[in-house]
Amino acid sequence: MQPALIFDMDGVIVDNTAYQARAFQLLFRDLGLTTNARALLKRLNGMPATDILASVFRHPVPAKQLKEYAAQREFLYRTLYWDKRRATAGLIAFLQAARAAGHPIGLGTGSGGSTLSYLLDHLALRQYFDVVVGEDDVSKGKPHPDTFAVVAKKLGVAPADCIVFEDAVLGEQAAYRAGMRCVAVTSSLPAKAFQAPLLIIKDFTGLTPAGLLAAWQAQPVGPRPGRR
Repeated sequence: MQPALIFDMDGVIVDNTAYQARAFQLLFRDLGLTTNARALLKRLNGMPATDILASVFRHPVPAKQLKEYAAQREFLYRTLYWDKRRATAGLIAFLQAARAAGHPIGLGTGSGGSTLSYLLDHLALRQYFDVVVGEDDVSKGKPHPDTFAVVAKKLGVAPADCIVFEDAVLGEQAAYRAGMRCVAVTSSLPAKAFQAPLLIIKDFTGLTPAGLLAAWQAQPVGPRPGRR
């Protein structure tokens, strides 16, 4: 059996991190906060939005209020990104080739159902994934391993036989905590930010299932999680 491929969504199958950061920045402006959103996402990207927002306040904020802020940020993001939605370069060709080669394919993201529809259904990408796991399917988001572990379980594949595609450091660590290996997508971070990826890619142009399989075979044991 070919290894399963598990994709993060934001920054991986779509190159939208800049729009996410801009939405956070506009929200921070409205709330009178001076936090730099780009710097914040370099550290915390991959976490649920409510967890990211909780980190910017010096005092505890009720969960209900954090959800309201997250909804406001989501509205800003969708407005900014509305006409820019497109799949990452080379993604569809790679997904088609991976499916033809027999790879089980899943998606694991911290986003909720409506956001999944906003991207997957608008771009007609859902058809390429055997399993889709989002925020509503797990109790703990990244950097906890739950998201990727649930994808693997639903695919019926052992964690050691899974390759995760991630653009965030916390996502990479979640993959290692789940006992998986990882390909780093440098859509928003430099290659040096990642710990021990199988491959480092800017997008999916030129990536082939055969090349990915060779890299996977060259790293027979997944890395231990780092202190990140």
